[in-house]
Amino acid sequence: MDPKEKIILVPTDFKEQSLIALGQSYNLARFTNSKIYLIHVVDDGEDKKLATEKLNALAKETQEKAKVEVKTILAQGNPFVEINKAVDRLQPILVFIGLNSIVPPKAILGQNAFRMVRECTAPVITVKGKSHRAGCETILLPLDLTKETREKVGKAIEFAKYYGAKIQVLGVLDKKAEVYENKLLAYSNQVRNYIRENGVPAGNKTIRGKNIAEMVVQYAKEIDADLIMIMSKGELNFKEFFIGTVAQQINNLSDIPVISIRPMVRKDTTSFASPF
Repeated sequence: MDPKEKIILVPTDFKEQSLIALGQSYNLARFTNSKIYLIHVVDDGEDKKLATEKLNALAKETQEKAKVEVKTILAQGNPFVEINKAVDRLQPILVFIGLNSIVPPKAILGQNAFRMVRECTAPVITVKGKSHRAGCETILLPLDLTKETREKVGKAIEFAKYYGAKIQVLGVLDKKAEVYENKLLAYSNQVRNYIRENGVPAGNKTIRGKNIAEMVVQYAKEIDADLIMIMSKGELNFKEFFIGTVAQQINNLSDIPVISIRPMVRKDTTSFASPF
């Protein structure tokens, strides 16, 4: 592999939702001059020869539609493990994953897709809804006051420039933390101005309420967003093991594609990863 080549990795099981996710990768592959790598992990009992034929046929079709080079990877074993091996080897700029349906919160940790979102070292876009614009006009950027949330501002600018999109900054405040409202408002204004200084149209708004995930998803619908950008969380505490993190809940609730950025590892082990 050329160390300079850009890659978008798309796991596929040949079912509808993974094909919808694949379709969403076309424009970004063209905008970033990236190759698309399709990976299929063979299930126990699955005909490997037939799977190879289907994968090659899908690659040919994708190359004709996307107008970019498409390569394939056929693996066997645990999907999460094999996809992560491919991520480590290829270092893709992005992974597109199709989510089939709303998953009960208690089942989240058993789902390879959500485990991938939580632990993948590359940014992951999850696609659950059936109908999406071919491009991206509006990116929703929820923010709070943690250090981790700042890491995604540059990434949001990068993606907005790829798509020619605007960014809507959303300050999100739990009612228990109303004391921080002025700080959050000032920070949201600062981020909005920084985004504008980098040549990307941006607006901002602050909301507060009890259920952060529901508020973010509802606001994304109100502004007709095409992408929600959040931070994933690599480790879960005991409570989150059962109810899921806010980031996972947003993935669960949203029919709008969600991009999850894993925060960089920090020396201070007492810090936690914000969902934003």
